[in-house]
Amino acid sequence: MIINVGNRTDILAFYSDWFYNRIDEEYVCSRNPFNPKKVIKYRLDPEVVDCLAFCTKNPKPMLDRFSKIDKFRQFWFVTITSYGKDIEPNVPDKKEIIDSFKKLSDYVGPDSVSVRYDPILIYGKYDIAWHIKCFDKLCESLEGYTHDIVISFLDLYEKVKKNAPELRPPSKEEEDILAKEFGIIGKKYGMTIRGCLEDARLSKYGLDMRGCMTKEVIEKAINAKLKVPTIQSKREGCSCLLGNEIGEYNTCMHLCKYCYANYSKEVVIENFKKHNKNSPLLIGNIEPDDEVVESKQKSWIVDNNQISLF
Repeated sequence: MIINVGNRTDILAFYSDWFYNRIDEEYVCSRNPFNPKKVIKYRLDPEVVDCLAFCTKNPKPMLDRFSKIDKFRQFWFVTITSYGKDIEPNVPDKKEIIDSFKKLSDYVGPDSVSVRYDPILIYGKYDIAWHIKCFDKLCESLEGYTHDIVISFLDLYEKVKKNAPELRPPSKEEEDILAKEFGIIGKKYGMTIRGCLEDARLSKYGLDMRGCMTKEVIEKAINAKLKVPTIQSKREGCSCLLGNEIGEYNTCMHLCKYCYANYSKEVVIENFKKHNKNSPLLIGNIEPDDEVVESKQKSWIVDNNQISLF
């Protein structure tokens, strides 16, 4: 099975001490966002955790203790956009993130790291020409360090419309222009451009629109075949393996304007104050009336059927 680290918040950028404490204690707990009194307990054991799937805008806080997770198979998404502090107020300088990405790639290998250039939005100077120029520069700087870059266009969730009504997604015509140019750029630098739940029509420009964290992507990253049980996707049309998330919504201090996981800056700051790096939960502690349920974990790796490196 897979443990997802970073779909609801950026654990690695802001809570890396907590995460490494959970690795040391070999278990972690996560509240059900729809039933907060129900807590799921996961063993952090490579015998049953086939892959730790990370997603972050800043892997740097993880790198000085990387040996602690050497025993786990891994897959990494690092989000690197072209936006400044007006859109991403607390994201580090992109050159610093790129440098950390390269170090990460040297650790785990280019098949186990992927860039997310998303969400793509239109606002002020961030127009179509800007995105094409920055995307080319990003791919050039990471040539050889990854084989995949994932793109997606801004989704206007209610939280986004409330917090940043000035942002808009590209039009269909603009999507086609970007997809065509990105496909050319990807080919130039030997990278597959994947779409994250975007229109399949964009595949005509050479983009892979089958998904961003599919079974096949994870198999390539961990060099093993998986027999995945039937999993109900949380998003219609999504074939990615996104269950077993250990983060919590309304806790990401990047405070990006386009964020779908934060309700408001005030709520995030209040939750951040409740963080205890020694707790099994990301925010707060186990309460007497919590229902703690141990996850029924089982390896999905098919025995003696590893993918050949050759």
